[in-house]
Amino acid sequence: MQALLATEYTKRNYKQARMVLYRVLQIGGVTGTALAIILFFGFGSFSSLFTDDPAVLGIAKSGVWFVAISQPINAVAFVVDGLYYGVSDFAYAAYSMFFAGAISSAFLLVAAPEFGLGGVWAGLILFMSLRAVAGLWRLGSKGGPWNSILSETDLRDKM
Repeated sequence: MQALLATEYTKRNYKQARMVLYRVLQIGGVTGTALAIILFFGFGSFSSLFTDDPAVLGIAKSGVWFVAISQPINAVAFVVDGLYYGVSDFAYAAYSMFFAGAISSAFLLVAAPEFGLGGVWAGLILFMSLRAVAGLWRLGSKGGPWNSILSETDLRDKM
């Protein structure tokens, strides 16, 4: 995906780069949602492959909602990371990661002692949600290299 996007971006074939961008976002969203459904409904079957200890299964089951809910969010965040790297938007990737990490770390300092494992899972979901939102915001704002890719005109058409 990164190589496809990078190739089309460097050739200034922005129409094709947009197609890659939209397709990988679609694939990421569908795959994340499918994984969430599989994890949620398949927990009982999958967990029995690893243990039959009721105490372990009880603790693991407490996190199933968090893990399942986070899968579509994680998929989008990871896809957006790959898109950044494909067009060398490293500075934005670094800054957005820093701010998402700072906010979610502050949340974890409060939530983990108060809510235990649920607080940790909530902090991780917050972290990945902030990363996904920051990535989608960057695309939507057409900042940096995304201005060229997401503009309606393709430079190759003008040449």
